[in-house]
Amino acid sequence: MLDQPLFIGSEIYRHSSYGGWHPLRVPRVSTVMDLSRALGWLPDAQYVLSPRAKPKALISWHDPDYVAALQRAEEAQEAGAEDRARFHIGTVSNPVFPEIFRRPATAAGGSMLAGELLAEGGIVYHPAGGTHHGMPGRANGFCYLNDPVLAMLSLRHHRVRRLLYLDIDAHHPDGVEVGFAGDPDCLMISIHEENLWPKTGLLEEDAGGSALNLPVPRGFNDSEMSFVLNALILPVIDRFRPDAIVLQCGADGVEEDPLAHLALSNQAHWEVVRSLMGLAPRLLVLGGGGYNPWTVGRLWTGVWGVLSGRDVPERLPKDAEDVLRALEFRGNRRRRDPGEHLFTTLADQPRSGAVRPEIRERVGVLARRALPS
Repeated sequence: MLDQPLFIGSEIYRHSSYGGWHPLRVPRVSTVMDLSRALGWLPDAQYVLSPRAKPKALISWHDPDYVAALQRAEEAQEAGAEDRARFHIGTVSNPVFPEIFRRPATAAGGSMLAGELLAEGGIVYHPAGGTHHGMPGRANGFCYLNDPVLAMLSLRHHRVRRLLYLDIDAHHPDGVEVGFAGDPDCLMISIHEENLWPKTGLLEEDAGGSALNLPVPRGFNDSEMSFVLNALILPVIDRFRPDAIVLQCGADGVEEDPLAHLALSNQAHWEVVRSLMGLAPRLLVLGGGGYNPWTVGRLWTGVWGVLSGRDVPERLPKDAEDVLRALEFRGNRRRRDPGEHLFTTLADQPRSGAVRPEIRERVGVLARRALPS
């Protein structure tokens, strides 16, 4: 069993971008690494370099022809018409960029390594993971590979049977559902914005009995997340008794994110992470969505703080503040001024509010399905 939480990272993300116009043009993982080190939270003993998954490992779930197409696109720096049509690479959402194979293969390798590291138990954090839209034979929604699926298959390879996958990204994890639909030893719970791409994960959709989908309305707040956590997520986990929990902790549910319309603070995400600790012998926390560089960096750094038992300072030290002030966000359609608090603090102010009737009703539907009296 791991004697301390581990952080899996890589320098490949520091200068890699999907392009100057794409939502994933902003630095994310490198910011988390730099902030964590500036706070003294990431000693060498807890940092693990992510390997790059080899094609042979990737085809444990992905189609060989598709993996070959990603390699071909990276080498040529373009996708032919046939590859674009068949594999959805070289599109507006899934562009060809310099590391189109190496970057997702590194994220996949890190998540697969996490499954190995957790064989006997412990906590692993891999913020570069969480690409939950990837399909077996095509790119989908900025995701070229599906590292959560590969992480869960890695856990299974190491004889970890009962898997609880929780996804709090603003977008529904359609690719993960494809991977584990109908699996009696896997339960997937997703809390996602209703009517947001990919527009899957309706309340009545249960992936062959393996999923609980909770679409939430715009403006979903901290109080509502806490209600969902305590009325649904934690009781379901207690009943399911997983051998491992995999949390996809996308950061696009915070109020400042440009692609979603939820109203969470980063403290809502941290509450979820804190509540999961100790509920299973193994906990893997992944990143995911999040397209505002300041909110992603702060949220995911705080996740590592929770997992590794650090106290969040009221004001960031100068070295950490300098990391945030050095970031740029050109083309931010939400607001031009990020706000001074995004430079000087890690924790958002809580964004509490009423728990709306539709939230209570939908949670009741799922609770009656998953927790029969």
